[in-house]
Amino acid sequence: MIAIIETYGSMLLQALGKTLLLTLLSLVFAMVIGLIFSLMNVGKNRLFNFIGTAYVDGVRGVPLIVLAYFIYFGVPYGIKMLGIQDFRLTALQAGTIALAMNCGAYMAEIIRAGIESVDKGQMEASRSLGLNYSKSMRLVVLPQAIRTMIPSIINQFIITLKDTSILSVIGFPELTNMGKTISGNTFKILETWTIVGIMYMVVIITLSKVAKRVERRVNRGR
Repeated sequence: MIAIIETYGSMLLQALGKTLLLTLLSLVFAMVIGLIFSLMNVGKNRLFNFIGTAYVDGVRGVPLIVLAYFIYFGVPYGIKMLGIQDFRLTALQAGTIALAMNCGAYMAEIIRAGIESVDKGQMEASRSLGLNYSKSMRLVVLPQAIRTMIPSIINQFIITLKDTSILSVIGFPELTNMGKTISGNTFKILETWTIVGIMYMVVIITLSKVAKRVERRVNRGR
């Protein structure tokens, strides 16, 4: 195990950095996607309700690995059929899109639940003061909802971090993919995957501790 760390330690750390980068990028885009579709779901427009529900249910009903294959292989193939021959997606681009779409569907439900946890009287009071719906949502409802959403968002970050391992199937050089490479080169399967597992465990436990601490602070601040 020590020999693996000495030889491949820097490569494993680089792979972990790429894993965290992919997770952060995906979460940022997922927040935007989640906010858009959650607002569709909490509004009174039936068409928007249908679109928001269709997206959330549709994306959550497709396994992430299928979504990754579709975006990485299917989308460029479909665009080439339209006559655009030079279109390609890198593994990072396809992985970010797949994770953002998947995480965005769950984030939409987190944000929707956060918005609905705010007393309806807050919206009514702000509207009675002359604020329109968008300003009431942005200035009154969302700031209160965010406090209850933070722990769930951190937990979703942890889930997304673990889901990056699935993207090894499209060749993205994240931690699991690097583990496959090292175990194939050294034939030290047990030692390699023990190291990879420990690296995941350290990061995820750290994030879990942060989530619990944030949740306690939020609860004390209520």
